[in-house]
Amino acid sequence: MTSVAKIPVIDISDDNQDQAQVAKELVEAAIEHGFIYIKNTGKDIPVEDVDAAFELARKLFKETPVEEKQACTIQKNNRGWSAMHYETLDPKNQRVGDFKEAFNFGEPSPTNQLQQPIPPTISSAEPFISHFHTLCHHLSLRLNTLLGIGLSVSPPDFFTSAHLRENGASGTILRLLYYPPHSAVPEASPEKDARAGAHSDYGSLTLLFRLKGQAGLEIQTREGNWVPVPVCPPGTENDPQPPILVNIGDLLSYWTNGLLRSTVHRVVFPGAGAEGKGGNTVEGETGGGERYSIAYFCHPVGTMKLEPVPSERVRAFGEEQRGKGEETVNGERKMLTADEHLNMRLQASYLKLYEDEKTE
Repeated sequence: MTSVAKIPVIDISDDNQDQAQVAKELVEAAIEHGFIYIKNTGKDIPVEDVDAAFELARKLFKETPVEEKQACTIQKNNRGWSAMHYETLDPKNQRVGDFKEAFNFGEPSPTNQLQQPIPPTISSAEPFISHFHTLCHHLSLRLNTLLGIGLSVSPPDFFTSAHLRENGASGTILRLLYYPPHSAVPEASPEKDARAGAHSDYGSLTLLFRLKGQAGLEIQTREGNWVPVPVCPPGTENDPQPPILVNIGDLLSYWTNGLLRSTVHRVVFPGAGAEGKGGNTVEGETGGGERYSIAYFCHPVGTMKLEPVPSERVRAFGEEQRGKGEETVNGERKMLTADEHLNMRLQASYLKLYEDEKTE
């Protein structure tokens, strides 16, 4: 039997729960795994909205002419369409770019208008895209609030305030993703190529929505092993939707001296064995067919500095790491802002976009 990631499932939907206890559970999962399943009861993000978002993804990737998508090619603001192989998430180890297609939607304006071009085929969905964006924003604020409580940050709403839209622009992105079936890309080698290269996420935290039965996501354990992440872990098989998978990004790790883990993960062509990138498949999931996912990358206001937050636990952890002779994630580096970190990571991932600029 395939060994899988042992990530806890946490229900944050009951307002009558002890919020301090829920916050503690979230923090401990973020420390140990960097990933957390959030039980999807439909309270924060209705089931029908998740279904509609996946239907929109199918329309975008299956029915929209390529010319329309090309007219919306991704720009340095990280908004727009990226074609197959355009993004390379692990440039040091990948021989070709990711075997995926994606479309990034930036934050809507205060009047809920998208601030970027979108293909005419999906233009009627603009109000829904803004609506879904805002649902994810509200859930991410709630999670940030709980993490602040769990870490005893002073003030406890530090993370929440850093992500309020009214406090400034951010790099937050709602991303629709499509991974073609292996049969459509026969040149891909499951042992050598990745659907999405190994990487950590660039923002504060990520909300990931997946479809039942579609395998591929793996995380790297503390021991350096790769293990698959089931779409529906035990106890959630009969829920109306698979749980939302939350992972800690680089910025929450920086803010906490590395206490919260920004875990490296990847998407593979499953079923080719444990060697190389061909991962093992979870029972009830298949990896040969097409795969869809939706990711909400939550970022703080771009001018926020990535310095350790006022938390005794964060301070003590930093001191402990230095006492062991280990660098904290901040180390002695120049204190970056959220936008500076994002731009640095984007330049490494979108080689063609930035190389084209150099030749102009």
